[in-house]
Amino acid sequence: MSAGLHPPEASGPIGVFDSGVGGLSVLHAIRQQFPGEAVVFFGDQAHVPYGPRSLDQVQRFSFAITRFLLSQGAKIIVVACNTASAAALHALRQGFPDVAFVGMEPAVKPAAEQTLTGVVGVLATPATFQGALYASVIERFAQGVTVLQDTCPGLVEQIESGNLDGAETRRILENALQPMLAQHIDTVVLGCTHYPFVIPLIQAIAGSGVRVIDPAPAVARQVGRLLSARQLTRPAEGNGRTLRILTSGDPQRLAGLLPRLMGETAPVEQAAWRGGRLKV
Repeated sequence: MSAGLHPPEASGPIGVFDSGVGGLSVLHAIRQQFPGEAVVFFGDQAHVPYGPRSLDQVQRFSFAITRFLLSQGAKIIVVACNTASAAALHALRQGFPDVAFVGMEPAVKPAAEQTLTGVVGVLATPATFQGALYASVIERFAQGVTVLQDTCPGLVEQIESGNLDGAETRRILENALQPMLAQHIDTVVLGCTHYPFVIPLIQAIAGSGVRVIDPAPAVARQVGRLLSARQLTRPAEGNGRTLRILTSGDPQRLAGLLPRLMGETAPVEQAAWRGGRLKV
């Protein structure tokens, strides 16, 4: 365990972070599968979106956020951000060897296994497509399958503003999907945790014959497997507060989005960046 940090306790929370509200899709899946677990979520809305940023910068943010979540007692860290996973997951596991991490990778494997047309589409940020993790996934699982890619410029910002089905959000998705549909994709892989919030619009554009893969439930299952393996599942008699949400942005704005994005309300705290560290 890193200096100044205590060994994880089963009663501690699951730590989850993302560049913004996208990680709430993973948080929601964790809450559905493990309602008795405590969770602390941090959205780095002061720096959203991560996608256009350098991998080195995203890595620095990820290390600082991990230290912060561990200081809040987190027993496992979920990097609920494809860009941060691409930039930092390997380095985080090296830097915190005693900490269990769960990251995100585009679900190319199930898409390649299930496609009937042999053509799948991946929607993700530029940093995710440029990362070694994505290249490895393509090399291992996409042999013999045509993979079409689009970065959906501006989509993260629309979702951060709560515009899940407006004209601009539709335009961005149509620009991404229509060329893919013309090449007969039958599966869309969501390579950004923000994108599950626009699945209804994706399905409306793509039609019922196209399957959309949301990675969040599989990530939640992996969290459960690691907690069980490390004997860190929260005791059945655990009680008290089970959800804590923090942002480096505007807490009132995020609190206003929670009912629409998660179907529940919760107070939101602010954690501010000071000298490269997070303070509450």
